[in-house]
Amino acid sequence: MVAAGDAEQSSVAERLGIKPDMVVQEIGWDEDVDDALRAAIEEQIGGDILDEDVDEVIDVVLLWWRDDDGDLVDALIDAKGPLDENGVIWVLTPKNGQPGHVEPSDIAEAVPTVGLAQTSNISAAPNWSGTRLVPPKSKTKR
Repeated sequence: MVAAGDAEQSSVAERLGIKPDMVVQEIGWDEDVDDALRAAIEEQIGGDILDEDVDEVIDVVLLWWRDDDGDLVDALIDAKGPLDENGVIWVLTPKNGQPGHVEPSDIAEAVPTVGLAQTSNISAAPNWSGTRLVPPKSKTKR
């Protein structure tokens, strides 16, 4: 029997667009990350989330980001490096009122600088929000 919390986290992994056998990398892990969300993602992909030091093409990057973590533009440039051309970066930030909360405007300002587009926001976990970043759609000339 699946506990309600497990089913909820599993659906969050699906809402993050994570599918079986995807290569998922995690940047910015610390003691405060949501372990239930991480477990749901690992269950969904059928393997481990990769750490920052891998040399593979990545389908999804989970960037755990807090207000005092430094320069978001630099972090996004680093995260974008190994990303597949159709890959996604999820910027996971503490929700409003949580320690390390990041203003949505800070993310919105950083995104165009690194050549990405912001597409959606979700509640990723009880204390974490997620902002989905993707490469912009190329405009084909007719």
